[in-house]
Amino acid sequence: MRYEESKIEGRNPVIEAFRSGKTVDKLFVLDGCQDGPIHTILREAKKRDTMVHFVSKERLDQMSQTKHHQGVIAVCAAYAYAQVEDILKLAREKGEDPFIILLDGIEDPHNLGAILRTANLAGAHGIIIPKNRAVGLTPTVAKVSAGAINYTPVARVTNMAAAIESLKKEGLWFACADMDGELMYRQNLKGPIGLVIGNEGSGVSRLVKEKCDFTISVPMKGDIDSLNASVAAGVLAYEIVRQRLG
Repeated sequence: MRYEESKIEGRNPVIEAFRSGKTVDKLFVLDGCQDGPIHTILREAKKRDTMVHFVSKERLDQMSQTKHHQGVIAVCAAYAYAQVEDILKLAREKGEDPFIILLDGIEDPHNLGAILRTANLAGAHGIIIPKNRAVGLTPTVAKVSAGAINYTPVARVTNMAAAIESLKKEGLWFACADMDGELMYRQNLKGPIGLVIGNEGSGVSRLVKEKCDFTISVPMKGDIDSLNASVAAGVLAYEIVRQRLG
C-alpha cells in the first residue's frame, strides 16, 4: 500500500485547514514574513500547539508540490489522532488492564512505525506521543506500521509528565526504559501499566523519568551500549506480555 504525504500549500488553504479542525503536524513558514494572513496562520497554529518552523524560500520551494506555496506549507497527519480516553475505553471494552506505550520524543518515523506494529501485536491498547519535538503520524509511519496504524490508537499530548500524572489516577503504574534500570525480569510488570520509551539519542527526559514509578532495562551482553529504540520497545513490551500470560 502506498501512502501520499498530506501537504496543504498557500495562505487561504492553510487557514481553512486549521479552522476546519484538520490536524496539522507541522507548519513551515517563510522566515521574516510578517503580513496579515501569516499572522492569522501563526495565531491558529499557536491555539493548537502546532510545531512551527521558520525556513528559507529555497526550503519551501523544495518542499512545494504545487509551486504556489505563498510562503506557507502545512504538513498534516496521515491519520487522525485519538484521545487518551479512547485508549482507556478500548482497554475497558476488552476487559483488560490498560497497557499503554508512551514515547518521549521519538523522532525517526521508522521507529514510530515499528513500535506501532509491535504495540498492536503485543496487545497494547494505544500509544501516547508528545505534540512537540517528536514525529507524528506521517505517511512513512503509516507504511512501516504495516497496517497497525488502523487498529492501534495514537494520542498526542502537550505535556507527557502531566499525562502520566493523570493516568496514575486511573490506576496505572509507569515503567521507564533506562539502561541503568532494574532488569526487566526482576520487576513486576503485571496490572495496569505504562511503558515509557525515550528519544533515540538522549533517552527519557529527566522530568518524565521522575514521574515514573520504576526503571527497567534489557540485559545486554554485547560490545555496544544500547538497542535501537523500537527494538528495546519490542523486547520490553513482550516481557509485559510474558508476565501477563504467566
